Amino acid sequence: MSPAQKLEISCDDPEQKTTPGNLTPNETEILETVADAWNNIIRDVSGARTDSNIPANSDDKCGNFADDYVNIKTMLQTSSDGGGAENGDSEEVTNSGNGGGGKASSVLKPSPSVGMSLENLMEVPIGSSGKNGGSENGSATSMMDEAWEQLSRSYVYFKGQRVGTLAAIDTGGEALNYNQVFVRDFVPCGLACLMKTDADVDIVKNFLLKTLHLQGWEKRIDNFTLGEGVMPASFKVIQDPSRQKEVLQADFGGTAIGRVAPVDSGFWWIILLRSYTKCTHDYSLSELPQVQRGMKLILNLCLSDGFDTFPTLLCADGCSMIDRRMGIYGYPIEIQALFFFALRCARQLLKPEHDGKELIERIDKRITALSYHIQNYYWLDFTQLNNIYRYKTEEYSHTAVNKFNVIPESIPDWVFEFMPLRGGYFIGNVSPARMDFRWFLVGNCIAILSCLATPSQATAVMDLIEERWADLIGEMPLKIAYPALEGHEWRSVTGCDPKNTRWSYHNGGSWPVLLWLLTAASIKTGRPQIAKRAIELVEQRLAKDGWPEYYDGITGRYIGKQARKYQTWSVTGYLVAKLMIENPSNLLIISLEEDKKIAKPKLTRNGEQLRIHEVRKAGQSGELGGASVATAFFVSLERCSCVKISTVDSDVDEEANDRPLMLTKYPSFLTDASSHHGRTTTNYKLPICSFVPPL
Repeated sequence: MSPAQKLEISCDDPEQKTTPGNLTPNETEILETVADAWNNIIRDVSGARTDSNIPANSDDKCGNFADDYVNIKTMLQTSSDGGGAENGDSEEVTNSGNGGGGKASSVLKPSPSVGMSLENLMEVPIGSSGKNGGSENGSATSMMDEAWEQLSRSYVYFKGQRVGTLAAIDTGGEALNYNQVFVRDFVPCGLACLMKTDADVDIVKNFLLKTLHLQGWEKRIDNFTLGEGVMPASFKVIQDPSRQKEVLQADFGGTAIGRVAPVDSGFWWIILLRSYTKCTHDYSLSELPQVQRGMKLILNLCLSDGFDTFPTLLCADGCSMIDRRMGIYGYPIEIQALFFFALRCARQLLKPEHDGKELIERIDKRITALSYHIQNYYWLDFTQLNNIYRYKTEEYSHTAVNKFNVIPESIPDWVFEFMPLRGGYFIGNVSPARMDFRWFLVGNCIAILSCLATPSQATAVMDLIEERWADLIGEMPLKIAYPALEGHEWRSVTGCDPKNTRWSYHNGGSWPVLLWLLTAASIKTGRPQIAKRAIELVEQRLAKDGWPEYYDGITGRYIGKQARKYQTWSVTGYLVAKLMIENPSNLLIISLEEDKKIAKPKLTRNGEQLRIHEVRKAGQSGELGGASVATAFFVSLERCSCVKISTVDSDVDEEANDRPLMLTKYPSFLTDASSHHGRTTTNYKLPICSFVPPL
């Protein structure tokens, strides 16, 4: 059958029939050129078959020009309707990468932002994402179907009920602890079940209740008893031969690498409980007395008084997803962001009865203090990096700028090349005389989802990901940490850990599960094209490679040397990402809206301090002469988290951009003397100041 004949029968409806007559002359010329090229290909293939005595194959895909024709026509119509880069397409630019040599990469155009307020997402019902919550696209659909099948194979049953998912179902090696249900691993699994078209809420509810039951167990490691609120890192179902029945066996860190209790498990449990409640609108679970008590036990562990002078949580190495020695001891950003997220979720779920009201007040105070601390002291962009580079040391008194006495010479060389002019991120750790400048994806994405990051900071984080795509995304998303520890630093920090060698596992390895976090952050900041681009990379290899746990190499090209295949959260990380990108309203299940009550730091997009207090102090002392109106204006800026001030008064005065906002002397034309009730008053007119929202 010729391509022309195919075109005539490609549509049953005569009015919808796709023929060249529906195109403009210009488009027809393009189509005829493509048709000629297609016929030449068919002729060459046929000739080659004849010369080589190769029989014709009925499954050949030659001659499918009619299918391609529809795509070509759609492309032509889109182009004539003003599509292209303005509609979110990418354009090729030169990107230096990590200080590298001008490698061409694709920089994405910002799309219309859904903002930090999620009202725009309410138009689409939560959980409606096609068949099985899947894609409508051919190859993507088959990958989605395979992912759902892999998820169903990982279910763990206890007394006939599904209570979780196995960490991995790879039968190629020793089980170790991959045959257990991990709390943090189950979170993307639970989210996938909640986001699918017919939400599978039972497994999530069962998981929440079973882990809550395990929280009540006595937790003893050697001769030491852990806090009552500690949640297990994992559990598994075993057959008790003496009692002839199934029992649960929990691990609270006693069998983990390094014997460290999981600080993040309790936070993830509260976050998933809020997601369940948001999806089902069923508050009966969260209002159960045992559930309320479980939340309070977790929070009391974190809100108890101690010797800390910071609102952040002091943690041991290996207490989170990075569960081996990687130098994250102290106040890691991942734990602080999860802590903030859990506090805000618990604030929504806790009932004020009994001691709940007092706990809520403590939560409110901690949220305010924690957000201020992280937004001010963990944030790093080009301007802040330059400030730290110029820090003075050994400062005393409350006026110290270098509050943690960070030695500028301790800044690693790679940061100066890595930091772009546009973008920023929350660094890995801040403690006395120590800043860990490494990038950690989990902490930064959780900061965006929980609104720990201000809108301008969230935008800057996504800017950084775009600017350093080759470093942070590479060939297989996504780097859990950047850069990798090498040489002497690797030996001293990891203790020569053979699993965390450079660009492997937690030491700069690429983890597909993190795709769901990037997708959620991208949608929330109005940059879904970032997530789509990452998803396309994952779809090229992940299923073909057997859903591995992680990838190795500076670009994530190689399957991890010890990575397990058919890792469940690699599967569900992809599922959740697809479900959110196809139906952005699913973001509401895992994301919080900005809390207007939380005081915001006085930061511009690049982190520059406005120094409002200094201006106000100068105004009160009369140093600015008649600046009462201006002082009041600056004081009002304290309520804004992000402002951009322009001193341009007219198109004629182009030098106004370089002027300071404050005027030390008021020209005569800026004053208006008038008489009011016998008294002469002077009205001072300030230059025009425009408030511009973050890009």
